Amino acid sequence: MNIAVVMGGYSDESVISIRSGQLILNNLDRAKYTPFEVHILPDGWHVLVNGTKLPINKGDFSFENDGVKTSFNCIVNTVHGTPGEDGHLQSYWELLDLPYTGCGFYQSALTFNKRDTLSVLSKFNIPRAKSIYLSKGDAITADDIVSTLGLPFMVKPNQSGSSLGVSKVNDIADLQKALDFAFAEDHDILIESYLKGTEVSVGVLNYNGTTTVLGLTEIVSHNDFFDYEAKYLGKSEEITPARLNAETEQKVRDTAAKAYEALGMSGFSRTDFIVMDGEPHFIEINTNPGLSPQSIFPQQAQHAGIAMSDLLDSEIKLALARKVLWKK
Repeated sequence: MNIAVVMGGYSDESVISIRSGQLILNNLDRAKYTPFEVHILPDGWHVLVNGTKLPINKGDFSFENDGVKTSFNCIVNTVHGTPGEDGHLQSYWELLDLPYTGCGFYQSALTFNKRDTLSVLSKFNIPRAKSIYLSKGDAITADDIVSTLGLPFMVKPNQSGSSLGVSKVNDIADLQKALDFAFAEDHDILIESYLKGTEVSVGVLNYNGTTTVLGLTEIVSHNDFFDYEAKYLGKSEEITPARLNAETEQKVRDTAAKAYEALGMSGFSRTDFIVMDGEPHFIEINTNPGLSPQSIFPQQAQHAGIAMSDLLDSEIKLALARKVLWKK
């Protein structure tokens, strides 16, 4: 089977995505699959063949090499941010009748929007921070924010990943800087009450047809919170398994699985929680988690004793099965 391992994207997360793509290429079973490295970047779509860039035909997502056309049987999607994590590429591939890994276009669009995700999960009694939703140009005062959320509070773009544009405001004098930082990433932002507790990141996936909690990783940031530097520049400790008592761990596992199913998810995901007084509070869900060797999801797979090649094999099987359902 010809497998397109699609990586890159149009956001600052593209560098992380390309690292993820390399791990996937290294772990696909070559006895079953012929993988191709496909880059989707602002300067174009192309496939790398023996070090040569060949353009992707956007009409049918194929390419030609020396007059020979190659099409793909399935797509392994590891594009972080837009357009691979917000539903755009998923919709395009469905129109082309091409099976792809991960969740569907609707779930991708929904979960990329933090406000809408929180709105859906509010119906399922999953604890979360108090929040204020703000669009660029909306009027709000510092007094309004503090009276609603208290101090400190978090400011984050509504649609962004890898903690890009996220700030913790400890002093109201830093509010405008935080707003500018978030609005540089998105026209809509969330301002949330600060949750003080143990941060855990939970890998959840549909593994061979069953919702499976892969593992829990405790995040200990050397910075004020788990920001971009802490995630990708080594300024954090990631402890797998998380140091939780058995009762709390089970509650986190149950809540993560509940959120995954409530959102209609499939494929790999990483859900972040802050555990306060034994209760996991939902922060966000990432539907294309980082898969570089330093990323949390591969760490959890290793701890669980499941080979990445097996996880990818399951993903491809699920993608092909979903294509059969499209035709019904």
